[in-house]
Amino acid sequence: MNDYSYPEQGASRTGELPAGYDHLRHSALIGHGRPALEAAGAALLDWRMHRLAGVRIDASAGRAAPGVAVHCAIGLGPLRAGAPNRVLATVEGPDRYGFTYGTRAGHLARGEETFLVELDPDGAVRFSVTAFSRPVAWYARPAGPLFPLAQRAFARRCGRVLARIAAGAG
Repeated sequence: MNDYSYPEQGASRTGELPAGYDHLRHSALIGHGRPALEAAGAALLDWRMHRLAGVRIDASAGRAAPGVAVHCAIGLGPLRAGAPNRVLATVEGPDRYGFTYGTRAGHLARGEETFLVELDPDGAVRFSVTAFSRPVAWYARPAGPLFPLAQRAFARRCGRVLARIAAGAG
């Protein structure tokens, strides 16, 4: 199903981020060795990373896969904002795990994010987020400059969550 709210599908996977959006490229060392990679990869693909980072997730499947609808809810109580997305693509091993999801109608923003964990040749395990987005809801546009800051803070939080998970895998 192609119900994405933006035309540049897949751009966050290639790294050639489109003009007219805020861009995010974040990378963090989260551990070392294959056990750390596999633990972080599983947490990424089964939505645990998002949940432990404070996002309420309602997905049409327990694991990221192309076509899976994912409704993220961010915030507190009545100030919780819904964010409908759909998984565009996944990658599962042997040395990299992750997924890309894109926004659907009803999301505060328009764009896409790719989340990856990768094993480097030296054994280091890295987490990265590559994204492009811009606010589209009328009530979100005035807060537009805050969106990239919030997105960057969320990426850092996800990295910390995965680092804890990777550390427990040793």
